[in-house]
Order: sequence, then structure tokens, then C-alpha cells
Amino acid sequence: MFVCGQYNGSLPNGDRGRRKSRFALCKRTKANGVKPSTVHVACTPQAAKAISNKDQHSISYTLSRAQTVVVEYTHDANTDMFQIGRSTESPIDFVVTDTVPGSQSNSDTQSVQSTISRFACRIICERNPPYTARIYAAGFDSSKNIFLGEKAAKWKTSDGQMDGLTTNGVLVMHPRNGFVEDSKPGVWREISVCGNVFSLRETRSAQQRGKMVDSETNELLDGSLIDLCGATLLWRTAEGLSHTPTVKHLEALRQEINAARPQCPVGFNTLAFPSMKRKEVVDEKQPWVYLNCGHVHGYHNWGNKEERDGKDRECPMCRSRGPYVPLWLGCEAGFYVDAGPPTHAFSPCGHVCSEKTVAYWSQIPLPHGTHTFHAACPFCAQQLMGEQGYIRLIFQGPVD
Repeated sequence: MFVCGQYNGSLPNGDRGRRKSRFALCKRTKANGVKPSTVHVACTPQAAKAISNKDQHSISYTLSRAQTVVVEYTHDANTDMFQIGRSTESPIDFVVTDTVPGSQSNSDTQSVQSTISRFACRIICERNPPYTARIYAAGFDSSKNIFLGEKAAKWKTSDGQMDGLTTNGVLVMHPRNGFVEDSKPGVWREISVCGNVFSLRETRSAQQRGKMVDSETNELLDGSLIDLCGATLLWRTAEGLSHTPTVKHLEALRQEINAARPQCPVGFNTLAFPSMKRKEVVDEKQPWVYLNCGHVHGYHNWGNKEERDGKDRECPMCRSRGPYVPLWLGCEAGFYVDAGPPTHAFSPCGHVCSEKTVAYWSQIPLPHGTHTFHAACPFCAQQLMGEQGYIRLIFQGPVD
């Protein structure tokens, strides 16, 4: 599972403990999954607290000050549970923080007020083949409880059970045709506390739920996107990753480009993509591109006049005007839909990957904030610009 848009594949201070840019879900030594069992109806909130003990998982639905429904959960020996959220408390297996588009360091993100829930969601994985994984909104806290207060959207289902939605919701989008070269984006849906599927609410935190979608399930597929209102996660299966390029493959592609000795048409100096480990500091041999035309140069001041970096510059090759930005190889292999050569770059950030990969991500409307959707670079989360959101790179070979 990969966090989209966070620092091009690794956190600035390295992946540490439960906070990482990618997470692997492995079979636990001992099953810790849970499933619903006893339902207690028409009890006061005080009685609900008495029912809930620290050895028993439960979900409390507060209907009014005088009425709470408590659903007890019992141990399930056939499943493992993994919890995701902003909290650093022990029940959270994977700690996620808000993704700030284009951020390069932790300091860029610290002033942001988080919209991610402390206990955002839980994933239940079967311990036996085919290892089906299902997602549910909300996670159990340190007291093994989930509380849906009076203001939370909640309701009684047709079979007499309770269900509800979290404040900002958990959204999921499954790609059509899987996560491969010819994948197409699916439709964003909201997942309930009990794992039912709904169309989106009118606004992210509206009280009124969307329509139930009976034909779809909460099962995660290769390439499923999970949005927690502040961070978007990409779910990859072991089978899917076996067909994805490895970091070694990406490094070989980098060396192959550099071995071709592309040149700057102005300075005639040889260009080279820096090592995958040095992906924040602009190198003197770093390739730069004019985003309107795709002509690749080294950094120079030709045609600069009063303009500055990132503002419009005139390309010496074709005289088209547009932003002039450094190129960076996309380092997170899990975001690639194929193993093609890095021939295209996202605009305006300059992250480089295969043609099929830029074409796929440029079609995906990713949730942004609580109201909007837009296509973004999976490596840095910057909103894509221009007609397509990406550009084909035009390199000049050596003159000798």
C-alpha cells in the first residue's frame, strides 16, 4: 500500500516505525480480526460505557441523549485486522499525515490543520487464499471502541443492524480492467462503518448518506485508491506488484538514459539524471524542460530577460513560451502501470515516468480538500496543468 504524493517515494527523514510512504500488510503470527456479534439496543450512554470493556471490541451508535445502540464484536480466527489513521496510539498500524502538494520536507506540512481522522479506517484480510482484503470506515481506539456521536450519519439497515459514516468519510475508487496498461478510472464511492458501498454525499461531511450501491463491494483490488480526506493511498496486491517494475529496473532505465549522453542544445554540456537517492537537490547536470514544447535542456539563462524560474521562458529551439522546470525521475515503482521507458513528464512538477503511467494518472480525479477533485502527480500530489497534464520529452543526442 503506497501513500500518493508523499516526497516521491520516501519520507524526508526516512521511513520510520509506523509512519512510512509505503506499508506492507503481512500475515500476523496470531489472528486479530473481529466480526460483529451481540447487539444491545435502547441503552443510555452510561450503560453503553458499562457494556464496552477494554477486552471487547464494540461500535456505539448514539441515536439521542437517551438512546445508544452498541454492537459487540467478537474474535475472528480467520482474519487479520490492520488499522490506519492520524493517531500515533498503539491500535494504529499505519500512521498517515496530510499530503501537501509539492512538499519536499516535513516543515512544509507542519502548519496544516489535518482533516484525516485519528482512527480513519480498518482493513480486514483473510488469512487463507485468496487473501481477500476488505475496507471499513473508522478504526477501533485504545479502548477497542468506535463511537459514532449524535451528529454522525447513521441508520438502521433493512435487516435490523446499525450502520453509519465517519465525519469526512472514507472514499474508494476501483480501476476498471485492473492496474495495467489499459486501465481506466472507476467511480469514487463511500464506504460505511460496516463496509457497505454508497454513492458520494453532496458534500464530504453531509449528514445525508448517498444511495447504496448493491452491485459493488468493499473488497480492495489491485490499483484501488483509498482517500482519507487529506491523504490518498494506492492498494497494490502481491500479484499486481509482481508485474510492476522494481526500483532496480528504474535505476537501470536511469543509467540507460544517461548512457545515451543527452546534451543541452544551448550549452552543449552532457545532461544526466541524478541518483535516485538524491531526488531533492538540483544537480548541475540535471535536465530541465520547457513544459509547452517538451524540449529538454540543461539549466541556462538564455532568453531569461526579467523572468525567473518557474515563470514563462522562451525555448531556444522552437521559441514557444512556457514554464521551465527541472526533471525528476519518479522513484516509487508502485505507481507505474508498466515497465516502459521514462519518456514523459507530468506538468507542472516535472516528474518523469512511462507514457502509459502519465496517461493513466492524468485521467484520475483525486479528491482534494473536502469539496473538489482534480488530476494530480502521484509522486508529489501537485495538480496537473495543461491540456493533457503531461508532456513528451524531446532529448537532443550528442553531436559527436
